[in-house]
Amino acid sequence: MASTTGAAPSGTAAADTRPDPPAVPDGPASLKVVPARHYGRWAAAAAVIVLVAQFVHGLATNPVWEWGVFRDYVLSETIVEAVWVTLQLTAYATVLGFLLGTVLAFMRLSRSPVLQTVAWTYIWVFRSIPMIVQLVFWFNLSALYRELGVGIPFGPVFWSVDSNSLIGTIGAAVIGLTLHQAAYAAEIVRGGVISVDPGQLEAAAALGVPRFRQIRRIVLPQAMRAILPTAGNEIIGLLKGTSVVYVMSIGELFYQVQVVYGRNGRVIPLLLVATAWYVLLTTLLSVAQYYVERHYARGSDRTPPPTPLQRARRLVRALRVAAARPEQPVVPLNTLGPLGGSR
Repeated sequence: MASTTGAAPSGTAAADTRPDPPAVPDGPASLKVVPARHYGRWAAAAAVIVLVAQFVHGLATNPVWEWGVFRDYVLSETIVEAVWVTLQLTAYATVLGFLLGTVLAFMRLSRSPVLQTVAWTYIWVFRSIPMIVQLVFWFNLSALYRELGVGIPFGPVFWSVDSNSLIGTIGAAVIGLTLHQAAYAAEIVRGGVISVDPGQLEAAAALGVPRFRQIRRIVLPQAMRAILPTAGNEIIGLLKGTSVVYVMSIGELFYQVQVVYGRNGRVIPLLLVATAWYVLLTTLLSVAQYYVERHYARGSDRTPPPTPLQRARRLVRALRVAAARPEQPVVPLNTLGPLGGSR
């Protein structure tokens, strides 16, 4: 009797009604990579581009800028001489300020409580008083001390000179800028010195290296990596801060620009002249800072990245090599087999 349990007859294959299993991808290469959409970033970039384009369009089309007046005065003899005065004030105040600041920094690091107290008090006072107040004070020094002399402390004076003849207008400006800059330079140098591992000084002292040589050959070369970024920023700030000496009627850049636009009434183009010169001088100082930092980074970075000038030279060299290389014959794609060989 035949079975009615639904089993397939003998010799007949049963029909497989199960669904096919899902295809398994071969590997990561078969997966479809969908980049992320940064809609907010794209919208912000588009808004910035529109704002920049509007600003550039305003510079080019707004007649108030008076670019013709700008061209007439940007390289005039009066403005160039004023730029030279600005550079002189910046150079004198930078050199003298950092020399005095270095002395103050090591006074603060000294073990003598007297030196520490005097240095801390100096830094506290000169960082508390605005630069313009200091400049006006030094400009009127003769009202406080009519004569300056040399002699025995609290005793007779052997030699004296009138204050006005000894300290002129430029001298008062240099003194004010230097003393103001020294207070900030002292903290910059002190921060760089304390960043050096003190174990190196202990090792140098154990080898009998003199203290001054430890500072000159071990401490300062390493501290310069920490000093230079902040010092460069401070020098750039000093360059722009020299404009404060206009209160002393010194013919620096901003003062001369004021004199010129007070005479001809062209305020906007003359201010643009001063802006262009300040931007140019700041750019030159930034480039110099970059190369000085690169010089003192040799001890920590044996293979520094190429400079922009080196990159430009490499690009020009690569373009010359590509131009001098003979052209390769172009092989049509239909002449190549599936693996790149000829049919």
